[in-house]
Amino acid sequence: MGEITHRTVETNGIRMHVAEQGSGLLVILCHGFPESWYSWRHQLAALAAAGFHAVAPDMRGYGRTDAPAEIEAYTLLHLVGDMVGLVSALGETSAVIAGHDWGAPVAWHAALLRPDRFRAVIGLSVPFRPRGAVRPTAAMPRTDEAIFYQLYFQTPGVAEAELERDVHATMRRLAYSGSGNAPGRDSVAMVSRGGGFLDHTTDPDTLPPWLTVADIEFYASEFGRTGFRGGLNWYRNIDRNWELLAPFAGAVVTVPALYVAGDRDLVVRFPGMDQLISNLSTFVPQLRRTVMLPGCGHWTQQERVREVNDVMLEFLKGV
Repeated sequence: MGEITHRTVETNGIRMHVAEQGSGLLVILCHGFPESWYSWRHQLAALAAAGFHAVAPDMRGYGRTDAPAEIEAYTLLHLVGDMVGLVSALGETSAVIAGHDWGAPVAWHAALLRPDRFRAVIGLSVPFRPRGAVRPTAAMPRTDEAIFYQLYFQTPGVAEAELERDVHATMRRLAYSGSGNAPGRDSVAMVSRGGGFLDHTTDPDTLPPWLTVADIEFYASEFGRTGFRGGLNWYRNIDRNWELLAPFAGAVVTVPALYVAGDRDLVVRFPGMDQLISNLSTFVPQLRRTVMLPGCGHWTQQERVREVNDVMLEFLKGV
């Protein structure tokens, strides 16, 4: 199966860096915020050993992939277009697509919009969310004291300045505070007015067992070089995505699907998420399984390597 190799391909008008391993059926692995191809390091080898061609790109705006300057260049249509082009750039006509965190909406919408290209989909942490009746930001929680973190991310430059002040500390805080190892804090999703996203996070004295100093160093070196603007621009298109996806209101994901999340993931405690997850098969009729991992936080495939690898391989061998 060889080792992980790296190359840059042309897709959808940008240059995209990919890490890959193995040969066989193509499986594309889309990371989230603030992450990297490296978030899938444990899955690349496992998939390759099982006879798959595993490919983890640095998504648009991240790592060694191009980061267009314009905020509007980061819509879901751009991101799905990147994945469609990636399949072709790799010499294939179809793939299974998996995504974690922000990568999950990319994977779900790739399957929704191009079932001819994406024969199956795996979503980690974030379930498929059908288009709602109102602009997403209009429905986000806000009080006199605090706003939902995705609203805090909307103003260009604000979150960048906070997260880039000490990149190593930012990565440690986010990795630990979003994990199943941290004490539960519902307030992590809310940012105090006049405060910052990191205010309710903890910089741990020691890292959790699934994370090493070398892992933090890798992420910090990447974001120290690129900054966080590319990734934050994904959030700045939430309402634009809602506008652009109007023609697909009511459409369902028709390909075989798997959903995996940790029961301590803050995402599964967002408003309305319990009802969405319990009724996911309404919107994803070929949903094969929903797997909730006890004690697992947000960083699903890094916190629970063996369990995630096993359930992904079981699903892949059935499609």
